[in-house]
Amino acid sequence: MKKLERSLSLPYVIAISIGGMLGSGIFVLPGFASGLTGPSVWLAYLLGAVCVLPAALSKSELATAMPSSGGTYVYIERAFGPLFGTISGIGLWLSLLLKSSFALIGLGAYLAVLINISDGLTPYVALGFLSIIVLLNIFGVKKVGKVQLYIVSVSLACLAALFFIGFPKVDPDYLDPFMSNGNIGLISAIAFVYISYSGVIKVAAIAGEIKNPDKNLPLAMILSLFSIAAIYVFVSFILAGTVNPDSLSIDIRPIHTAAKNVGGDYFGYFAAVIGVLTLMSGANSGVLASSRFPFAMARDLLMPKFFSRIHSKYLTPVFSILFTGLLMTLVILYLDVVKIAKLASAFMVMMFISVNFCVIILRETSAQWYKPTYMSPFYPFLQIFGIVSGFFLLLLLGLLPFLSILIISVIGAITYLLIGRRATRTGVLTNYGHRPALFLFYKKDVSVEPDSSLQTASNLDGKLASDAGTIVPLLGNENSAEMLVEMASAINTRSSVQAVNITEVPNQTFLEALNQDTPKILSIERRLKRLSKSQELSIDFESVVTHELSNTVAWLSGQTNCDWLVMGWDGRAHSGILVRNPIGWLLAHVNSNFALFKDNGIKNIGKVLVALRPGRKDKNFLAVAERICRFYNASLTLLHIVTPTFSKGAAKKMEAKSVGLLSGLKVKTELRIVQSEDPMGSMSELSSEFDLLILGAPEQDSWINVLFGTGKDRFTESAACSVLRLTMKS
Repeated sequence: MKKLERSLSLPYVIAISIGGMLGSGIFVLPGFASGLTGPSVWLAYLLGAVCVLPAALSKSELATAMPSSGGTYVYIERAFGPLFGTISGIGLWLSLLLKSSFALIGLGAYLAVLINISDGLTPYVALGFLSIIVLLNIFGVKKVGKVQLYIVSVSLACLAALFFIGFPKVDPDYLDPFMSNGNIGLISAIAFVYISYSGVIKVAAIAGEIKNPDKNLPLAMILSLFSIAAIYVFVSFILAGTVNPDSLSIDIRPIHTAAKNVGGDYFGYFAAVIGVLTLMSGANSGVLASSRFPFAMARDLLMPKFFSRIHSKYLTPVFSILFTGLLMTLVILYLDVVKIAKLASAFMVMMFISVNFCVIILRETSAQWYKPTYMSPFYPFLQIFGIVSGFFLLLLLGLLPFLSILIISVIGAITYLLIGRRATRTGVLTNYGHRPALFLFYKKDVSVEPDSSLQTASNLDGKLASDAGTIVPLLGNENSAEMLVEMASAINTRSSVQAVNITEVPNQTFLEALNQDTPKILSIERRLKRLSKSQELSIDFESVVTHELSNTVAWLSGQTNCDWLVMGWDGRAHSGILVRNPIGWLLAHVNSNFALFKDNGIKNIGKVLVALRPGRKDKNFLAVAERICRFYNASLTLLHIVTPTFSKGAAKKMEAKSVGLLSGLKVKTELRIVQSEDPMGSMSELSSEFDLLILGAPEQDSWINVLFGTGKDRFTESAACSVLRLTMKS
C-alpha cells in the first residue's frame, strides 16, 4: 500500500493551522457574533480560546502518540472503538466541510466588492473557487503548504495594519453597552465562534504528512492557537469600535467595512483582495484536512475501500478529495449561511469534548502502546474543564445542532453496520470499560472465560509450563524483572514459575510483523536464566505480542490454571465508573490469586511487615508471608494500627487472636499494636524499619477516583520499603 509523503515542515504546519483558523473565523464570523453579544465580541473570542485550550493540549498529546492522517477521528476510534469512531469521523468530516463551505460563501461576498457580481451568481463563483481548491489538493500537499504560507503572511500583515490604523479611530460610543444581550448573549457568542479555532483539529488530521510529528505537531498546535487568539481579540475589538453595531451584526464582510471606515476606499479594496485570498486559503486548508477523514476511515475498513486509494503520481487521496468537494457543492447551493456556522460549531464542540475524554481513557487504562512524547499538563483537571465547558456551550447553540448531531449519529451507526462491521479492532474503552461506559456506546460481554480463542489476539513464541503455579506478566515497566520473578518464586507453591514478556500494540498493527524477539527481550531471557541457575529455581520464559493486554493475561492464567498472578505495580489499581486500568480489570475478572509488587529497589529482604486491614483472610495472608520469609530467611512482624478510641477489651481480644496466628508459623515472628490517629503517617514511619510491606486491598475510593480511576493506594505511596499487595480469591 502506498503511503502519504511526510513533506510538511514546522512553518508550513503553522501556516496551514493559522490559515484554517484565519479565514471565515475573522473575515466573516465577527459580524454575526456581534449580533449575539455586541461590543464584547472580542471577549467571546478570548474565552473561546480558553475553552478550546484543553482540547488543543489533549490533541497535542494524542497526536504525538498516534501521528497518522485522520487526526481526531483516529484518536476517538482507538479510544472508543469503531462504532463511535465511525460517527465521529463523519461528524468531523462534515464540520470541516461546512466551515470550508462557509468560507467560500464569504469569499463570494468579498469578491463582490471588487467585481460587479449579482447575488444570484455568488454561489457559482464560490463553486468556481472550490474547483480550483480541489485540483490544488489533488496535485500535492506540499504545494498546498507553500500557497498557505504566502497567503497567511500577507493576510497577517493586512490585519496588523487594520489594527494600528484603526485603534486611534475607535469610537467609544460603539463600545457601549459592552454586552448587548447580557451573559447569555456572551456565552452564545462563545459557542458560535468556537468553530473559528477548528484549525487546531485540521493540522492534526494531516499528521501523517508532517516531518518530525513528535516535535512539530504539538508545537504547531500551541503556537498557532495562541497566535490566532491574539489576532481574533485585537481585530474584533477594532471591528466593534469602528463599525456601527447595527450594520456590523448583519455584515458578512466586516473586515472590508472596517478597513473602508478607517482607511478609505482603497484600503477597503485592499482588504477585500486579502479577504478573497485568505478565505480561499481557509477553504483550501479545510478541504485538505476534511478529505483525510474518509481516507483514514476507509483505511480502517469503516468506509468504502475506494476512499483509501492514493494517486500513483501525486500521492494524495484523490477519491476522498473529490467526494469532499461534491458535498461542499451541495452545501454551498442549498444551506443558509448562519445555519452552516452553527452546525459546524456544534459538531466541533462535540469532537473537542470527545478528545478530552480520549486522553482520560487512554491514560487511565494505561494502554501499553500509548506512549505520547508530549504530555498534557494539569491532568485530569484541564480535560474535565474542557468537557464541562463544551457541554455548556453546546446547550446554548439551540435545538438544530442537537438534531443534526442525532442525525449524524444515526448515519454513522448505519454506515458502521453496513460497512464497518468488517473491522476487527476494538477500542480501549471496549476492553477496559465498565458496563455504564459500554452501555453508552455498545454492549460487550466483559466476562472472560479462559479459552484458547483468546490466543488469536496474540502471538506466543513457545509453550507455557503446564506445572507453573505462578504467572509473571512482564510489561516492560518493571524496575527489575529479576526481583519480580524472584518474589513470584517466593510465593509459588508448585514446581515452576512462568514469566511472559507481553508487548501490547494498537489494533491496526499486524502481530506477525513484531513476532521476533527484540534485544530487550533477549536480555530479560538471559538474566532470568542466570537467576534460575544461581537460585536453583524452575523459571520458564516466553514472549507474546498482543492487541489486548488484559485478555491475554487472563488467557495465560487460564491456560496454566495457576494459583497466582504476580505483576509489577506503580501503586494504582483503582477502577472508575467509566474506565479502569488493566490491573483494575484483571482484579475483577481473573480467577487466580493476585499479587502486585511495588519494587522500591530493596534487593535483600530480611524483615517483613504484614499489615492486616479489617475483614481480611488472616490465615491465608500469613501463610503467604511465611513462605516469603522462609524463601528469604527473613523475620515477620504482624502490625495492627488502632485508633485511640479502640477499647481495651477489643485490643486484648485482637492481641490474643494474633498471638495464636503467629504461634503456628515456622519463622521468627513479632506482634506490634500501634495506637495512632494518623494510620498512614504511622505506617510510613514504621516502613522505614522493614524491607517488605505486605498489604491487602486498598482503602475505599474517593469520588474523583471512582469517577476517573485516577487514585493510588495512599499506604503504598507513603511506604519507604517495597510493597506487596495481595488479593486473595479464596
